[in-house]
This record gives sequence, C-alpha cells and structure tokens, in this order.
Amino acid sequence: MDETPLLIVDGANVVGSRPNGWWRDRAGAAARLRDSLAPVATVGLPARLTAPVEVVLVVEGAARDVPGTEGVRVVSAAGSGDDTVVELVEGAPRRRRLVVTADRELRGRVTALGAEVYGPRWLRENPTSN
Repeated sequence: MDETPLLIVDGANVVGSRPNGWWRDRAGAAARLRDSLAPVATVGLPARLTAPVEVVLVVEGAARDVPGTEGVRVVSAAGSGDDTVVELVEGAPRRRRLVVTADRELRGRVTALGAEVYGPRWLRENPTSN
C-alpha cells in the first residue's frame, strides 16, 4: 500500500464555488487554484492531511491547457471532468484518496469507491490555499 495520500481536486467545481469573476478567465482561475495547491504537496493540510501528498488537479473545457507545476499534477479531462476524477480514484485502490468537490453526483460515485470527499471550503479554510 502506498502511504502517500492522493488529493484529487475537481478544478471546475472548486473554481466555480466562489463568485469572484472566474468565468471571465477560466484558465487563469484554474492556474491560480493550481498555484494555491502547490504547497499542499510538501506541507500537507495541517491537522487534516500529513505531507507528503500527491496533488492532482482535474481541469476541463477552457482550462484544459493549464499545465502542471511542481507539486501539482494537472490532468486534462478528455471528456467529463467527473469521469476523469472517478478514473483517478479507481486507479489507486490501495491509497488514501481524498476528492475535493461539491458535486453531489460525483461525491456519491467516488464515495462508493472508498474515497473520502470534502467540499471546496475544506481547502479554503487551510492557510496554504486560497
């Protein structure tokens, strides 16, 4: 069993959870989210998730070309971002998998596979992310 937790972030859902003008620049909003997640890889989420953490940001649509960066692997969904999140969860059955999304259907799908699910606020309440 891999001891490194896998944190999968539903980019479109998390970005869309705050009415801060993200719709004017979807790729820019996804890049800002990616950058805010980078410290999680080495710092973790204090009192919630111990480092090191493998951080994966799933992007789709207008944000599909956002590249990864040190500490955050970006996965561009070829189709549905939700399906891509599910595939990532299925692909790591022996790891602690945490999914960040507010999408009710997606929450049900990944919970059925044994993943933990947290809402966007869970990330925002952490001092290492925005």
